[in-house]
This record gives sequence, structure tokens and C-alpha cells, in this order.
Amino acid sequence: MRTLYVFGPHFGLPDASPFCTKAMVLLKMAGLNYETANCDPRRAPKKKGPYLVDDRETIADTAFIRWHIEKKYGYDFEHGLSAEQRGIAWAVEKLCEDNIYFAVLHERWLVDGNFNAGPRVFFETIPVPLRYAVIAMVRSQVKRDLWGQGLGRHSRGELVRIGNRGIEAISQVLGDKPFLLGDTPKGVDAMAFATVAGVLCERFETDMLAHAQRKANLIAYRDRCMALWFPEMAGIRAQAAE
Repeated sequence: MRTLYVFGPHFGLPDASPFCTKAMVLLKMAGLNYETANCDPRRAPKKKGPYLVDDRETIADTAFIRWHIEKKYGYDFEHGLSAEQRGIAWAVEKLCEDNIYFAVLHERWLVDGNFNAGPRVFFETIPVPLRYAVIAMVRSQVKRDLWGQGLGRHSRGELVRIGNRGIEAISQVLGDKPFLLGDTPKGVDAMAFATVAGVLCERFETDMLAHAQRKANLIAYRDRCMALWFPEMAGIRAQAAE
């Protein structure tokens, strides 16, 4: 049996983390059944989620989860792609993971209005006044992580400008195709979908949301992928935006 450790659906999204959404989509694309369990980062192999337990093997990080699926089950997430397309796929995936993700992280966790509308819910089970100390500690860690990654050294306007350019790039690569590289979804669509869905989440007010909403192809792509992989989320997503 396969168990994927994730954080769970929040804000009308399949998971609060785009990486967890990516892992779920990879398993769905490969036609592999799985169950989910709550991920406690303190007990996770690499102190973050998601991670997969497949029989007696534990695989942490979505890149290694993908490679595990390819090796163990023989599924080719890039079937039919040229060498050039495979290079584009990897570059877009890293754009999502190492750039846009951190811009979204800043907007959700370090902008007070957005934090109160979203991530604050994760701390509701912690008793007061300890809750406030934990929130301050975690937000401080996020700020340090963003500084170390680099985007946190910019002003908010500069950071959002960089994030918007990444969103623009995804829209340009997608064009009028159903999926990022053609008529059928490939491995890159797992992270691209998770990223686009997160940016388009209406719970959080940001110029990145406004920028993405002006891209009709990204909205259609998000809806197409959601209907394909998470049809049960349609009503939940509508309620979360209210």
C-alpha cells in the first residue's frame, strides 16, 4: 500500500502546499492508488512534506517521488517529448519550484492580511498564549528562508514583479495548448498546475493574482487540470473564494 503524507486541502486547493498537490497528480497520472495521511514536518525524513511510503520504502521530495515511480512502475512522465521539450519541461518545473513558489510564500505568510486570511488557521489548535509565540517563530523562519533563497532581499514590489514574470512565462509556454507541452499532460503539468492554481487562489490578495487573472489560458488550464485530477474540489473551491 502507498501512503502519501500531505497537509490536506485548504483554501479551495487540493493541498495547502503545491508540492503535495504535485505528488498527488504524479501518482494519479501514473494510475497508482494511494491513501493520504497527515504530514508532521517534525517527523518527516527531510523535515518537510510531502513524502511517500511505498511498501517498506520511504521517499522524500517530489523529484525523488517522481523518479521512484518511473523506476519502480515503469511510467514515463515525458513520453513522446523531444529532447528540447524535455529541457523546457525541467526548466519550467524549476521556475515554479525555485522562483514562483517563494514569491507566493512571501505573499501568503509575510503579508499580514493574507496571513490572517489563510495560514493563521494552521495554528488554531495551539493554546493561547503559546500560539502567538509559535506564529511569530514560524513567520520569522519563513522570512529567514526567503532571505537565504534571495527573493526576500527585494522589496515587495520587486518580488511580485519577478513572480509576475514567471507567471507570464508559463502563460507563454502554454499558449493555446490544452496542457503545457501539447494535447496530453506530462510530468511538468503536475507542478505547473499546482503553481497556477495557487497563484489564482482568490483567498489571497496580491498583484500576482490580478496578473494571472488577466491570462485566460491560465484560468482555463487551471480549470481543465482541476476537473481532470480533482473533480471533487469544484464546489469546495467556489466556497473558499467567498
